[in-house]
Amino acid sequence: MTYEYLDEDLVNELLKDGRSSLRSLAEELDVSVTTISNHLSDLEEDGVIEGYTPIIDYDKAGYDVTAIMQLKGEGNALLEITETLKDHRQMISVYEVTGDYDIIAIGKFKDTDDMNDQIKQLITDPDINQSNTSIVLNVVSENEQFELETDGDS
Repeated sequence: MTYEYLDEDLVNELLKDGRSSLRSLAEELDVSVTTISNHLSDLEEDGVIEGYTPIIDYDKAGYDVTAIMQLKGEGNALLEITETLKDHRQMISVYEVTGDYDIIAIGKFKDTDDMNDQIKQLITDPDINQSNTSIVLNVVSENEQFELETDGDS
């Protein structure tokens, strides 16, 4: 059976429930379990699906301070700076960006003292020329994912 948007529909079903069994996915998408298994393996191998992980509510886990750091760094040191930030266990996102700053990093912390101590350690790098840190007051939307488009979508 040929199913033109099977990969997209499979990803979309997994977005609804990442713990769905192969059998339930096959039933929902009206294909065989083997087809689902093969497509899922291909999506994983191609890096479209990078893993299966719980979505953590960091506030409820005690990390209720979110900080957004904007950093300017020496051009030849950006890779080293971003790697340091990426390897920091409480940094949940690190981006190289255009605009006034070179890097944006988002971290989760237990309280403002924890945040202050850790950010001070991170920005002592002599290759960081300037930093600006903002504290999130209210989370409106976070960790959102969107369904992939199929033929009928626009």
